[in-house]
Amino acid sequence: MMMGCSKCIKLGGAAFLVLGVVFLLRDLGMFTFWNIQWWTALFIVWGIGSLGSANCRDCRAIREGKKK
Repeated sequence: MMMGCSKCIKLGGAAFLVLGVVFLLRDLGMFTFWNIQWWTALFIVWGIGSLGSANCRDCRAIREGKKK
């Protein structure tokens, strides 16, 4: 389960949606310039999202509030 503010969850969902559409278009043959696997892109987006939510004041407040 994701823990974070609604802004970070929406941005993360949008990033995953864009990533999915890009790889769908690649599978359909419309993009040939990407030569990386889907799981590599997934880990990159996941890492960027984790770093972003770790630096978000609202996300930190939500996580600290749920730990108490």
